[in-house]
Amino acid sequence: MRFYTARPGRRSYRPVTVRLAVDISGVLAFAGSAALTLALAAVGALHPNGFALGVFALFCAALGRISRPVAAPLIAGTAWCFLNGFVVHRDATLGWSGAGVEAARLGLFVLAGLLASLPGALPRRRIRAETWSLVELARSSRR
Repeated sequence: MRFYTARPGRRSYRPVTVRLAVDISGVLAFAGSAALTLALAAVGALHPNGFALGVFALFCAALGRISRPVAAPLIAGTAWCFLNGFVVHRDATLGWSGAGVEAARLGLFVLAGLLASLPGALPRRRIRAETWSLVELARSSRR
């Protein structure tokens, strides 16, 4: 008896992706942002430029790929705090460069995390239930 038509190897089949919980994603965002800040300092790229912003956006996308979509704002907020405190304003002080600039940075991080996490949150497959009558069952059993 056939209840659905999704099988491995077909376009309609996607295996289950295990996603990190929101709190674990937050811990990894904190540790990863700290490590990323130290790596930028070691390379000498601890300046408020597009490179540091791009590296943090790629980090948000990479962590968003293995996290749930609900965790994207937490990941983005943590990355923004480290970027703002250690790269832009230095000396671990959070500063405010204006609502437009800070909203654009935070929005970039949220968008990167969401776009990376949304494909894994889609339903795995569409289940098509077929209803068979007793007559069809009798015919199929004779074959």
